[in-house]
Amino acid sequence: MIELLWPLALLALPLPLLAYWLLPPARQQDAALHVPFFRLAAHYEADAGARQGHSWLRRLLLVLVWLALVLSATRPQYIADPVQLPTNGRDLMLAVDISGSMGTEDMQYGSVMTTRLRIVKDVVGDFVERRLGDRLGLILFGSQAYLQTPLTFDRNTVRTLLEETPLGIAGGKTAIGDAIGLAVKRLQSRPADSRVLILLTDGRHNVGEVTPLQAAKIAAQEGVRIYTVGFGAEEMLVPGLLFNRTVNPSAELDSKTLTEIADMTGGIYQRARNADELQGIYAELDRLEPIEQDQETFRPIKSLFYWPLAFALLGSVLLTLGHPAMAGVWRNLVLRARNLPNRQAEVAP
Repeated sequence: MIELLWPLALLALPLPLLAYWLLPPARQQDAALHVPFFRLAAHYEADAGARQGHSWLRRLLLVLVWLALVLSATRPQYIADPVQLPTNGRDLMLAVDISGSMGTEDMQYGSVMTTRLRIVKDVVGDFVERRLGDRLGLILFGSQAYLQTPLTFDRNTVRTLLEETPLGIAGGKTAIGDAIGLAVKRLQSRPADSRVLILLTDGRHNVGEVTPLQAAKIAAQEGVRIYTVGFGAEEMLVPGLLFNRTVNPSAELDSKTLTEIADMTGGIYQRARNADELQGIYAELDRLEPIEQDQETFRPIKSLFYWPLAFALLGSVLLTLGHPAMAGVWRNLVLRARNLPNRQAEVAP
């Protein structure tokens, strides 16, 4: 339907009639504008005074212009039918470790070795795309934890910001406790049965204001379920002076603490040693059952004031161009344009 945002502007409709009846007529000797071809314009206006056959068209156009201006001032807007927003999803915070160790190249991606963070961006990005109906938020943590994206239905933005995240921007260490605390802070205002945090890391907590278990205890009190994912290969060949040796690049991964965090909050800890295992974990997390939330609707609104405003502008231009006095103006301009070459020829040497 169409609605007037400022309907009181309609009170301005009778203003032209009030001005016509109440204000004294302007005196002819009080010239408001001086033009060099006034006599020529007045001559054509006097000649046109006898031809009043189209005067009613001008008056009708004047009335329509005024009506269009007043209608534009009322701010008309079109209100579309209500659109139901997704209400069956969860509130998912994704906490992703971007510390320096996520740059370790121990992941097979196709036929080349790549970094852990590169795999995480692809797998978590696909997970984000599948979570239709969920509110998703993104927390990135290293030495500090910060909120990259608040809870939103805009999955494309969440994935884009994750994809554009550079390695180590939050510092080289791992503040797991701070990441959990920040997630709890952002989730505590949401419905209690839909608060979920998925935390991925490849190391152990070694910096921050709060320990992971302390933060997990607070999360359990607030009803936040935490799923923890430990990521990183267990074997990697390192070139040596005489021969290659095998090392465990995930020796720093604190699986015990991650398991305790998940157990305290009702979640699950899972270990991913390669890209396929990580995809399987997020596919399992993707099957979280939705929780019914409060119904939310949205009514799209489109402003329409520019249509009557454009009509009023066009009508004003037509009234100006079609005024009898303009004939003299146009004639004078044409004569000057024709005489300009002659004058240039006279002054030429």
